[in-house]
Amino acid sequence: MNISLNGQSLTIDQVYQVAHAKNGSVKLSIDAEAMKKMKASRAFVFDIVKKGAPVYGINTGFGALSSMHIAEKDLAQLQVNLIRSHCTGVGKPFSREVTRAIMLLRANCLTSGFSGVEPYTVELLLEFLNNDITPVVPEKGSVGASGDLAPLSHIALALIGEGEVEYKGKIINSNFAIDQIGKTPAVLGPKDGLALINGTACMAALGALAVFEARRIMKLADICATLTMDGVRGTDKAYNPKITMLKPHPGQIKCMENLNTLLKGSILKDSHPDCHKVQDPYSLRCVPQVHGSCRQTLIHAEEVISLELNAVTDNPLIFVDTGEVISGGNFHGEALALVMDYLAMGVAEICNISERRIEKMMNPVFSELPAFLTKNSGLNSGLMIAHVTAAALVSENKYLCHPASVDSVPTSTDKEDHVSMGVTAGRKLHEVIDNAKSVLAIELLCNTQAMDFQRPLTTSPALEEVHTLIRKHVPTIDVDRIFYKDINNIIKVINTNEIILAAETHTGALN
Repeated sequence: MNISLNGQSLTIDQVYQVAHAKNGSVKLSIDAEAMKKMKASRAFVFDIVKKGAPVYGINTGFGALSSMHIAEKDLAQLQVNLIRSHCTGVGKPFSREVTRAIMLLRANCLTSGFSGVEPYTVELLLEFLNNDITPVVPEKGSVGASGDLAPLSHIALALIGEGEVEYKGKIINSNFAIDQIGKTPAVLGPKDGLALINGTACMAALGALAVFEARRIMKLADICATLTMDGVRGTDKAYNPKITMLKPHPGQIKCMENLNTLLKGSILKDSHPDCHKVQDPYSLRCVPQVHGSCRQTLIHAEEVISLELNAVTDNPLIFVDTGEVISGGNFHGEALALVMDYLAMGVAEICNISERRIEKMMNPVFSELPAFLTKNSGLNSGLMIAHVTAAALVSENKYLCHPASVDSVPTSTDKEDHVSMGVTAGRKLHEVIDNAKSVLAIELLCNTQAMDFQRPLTTSPALEEVHTLIRKHVPTIDVDRIFYKDINNIIKVINTNEIILAAETHTGALN
């Protein structure tokens, strides 16, 4: 697949594809019209240098040192010093996928033509992506304003041949990797360094990848809920469209439609019309309302992050048409920080209600199934502690959902006196998403076992397909065994998206 960047049309799906691309399966380039704009803004920067008047980011110091005028002969050194001094990230490196997404978003922003950056530098950044050269970027060190300075500086350091990269399975000096692909390191000129590191690429990359994963989680949660409902012989009466249309939130409507589609054709569902269970507990009865509300966080996050992917977040900005260089604050990540905190809460609530459904399957008073879904309970503990693990993850999500965006620590001698903490919000969001996969994997471990106790009755064709898929990786539980292996096997299937695809072979595309 070929993607030509123009700073205007990048999508969340493309970010995910590039982030996960291997063996040159995606090739990136700069759109011809975008290249014209980049060259024009670059020429404008050199015109400013010739005139000599102080312009922030071109011939001045940075941040609190912006009042310092820098001589023309020192401008190249100024940019190199900027990159070196801003490489202060700590902690473990971002994953390969996150780093690739960051690189893509920085490049896309620069192709908009408002940054005045040397085009070769952006082309080299794309060559890193095309040749699977991944800079080592520590994940901690950004406060989410004035750009993601520290993480982006580690990428810029690699471009000038002074950083570390992962290439062909080894951590090596970037200068060597650049030579291996027949290129030369970037040589920074006026504004280049600042353009490379001033923006929201790190936050937006975390957000885009999280949205892609959260889409899958919302579908998967609906599959889990319906499989659990049939596994404990619940009722789908609460999923009646008449109820939802009296409270027609978009997320609730989408969820309600999914639930009814997934349950269509279930023999189990229709096998107990006169049973003694008058009402199901909320974790089954209120799935449209709860899952639907969680979907609302995703709807909002997708809207904000999609816009940010093609936003110009550099500073200062160069407007060639009007001959202006304007300093502003598009590098501030407040919109991203807020929405990633919000999405984290939505995903965490998916876990909360899932854990309650798991508990219902453990409890024979409600489920009317063997305690902890095991034969010969007492001798066998069954899935007792699998539920405890889910509870632990749900509890952990609660502190991870403390919003990073409500915090701000003034930096740069109070010049940068309000910051977003957007990268912290993004990192926490990804941890909540990982926990959600584990909780839903545990629910699938439990509800497929519950379904086995309901035989010979069957659920819907879509959910039977899911059950069959899980059974290929996790056999029916007859006696106690090492359950973490089963949980991990289901997580692997979740990560390949096979569960959703299995259901959709019968339902068509789910909401």
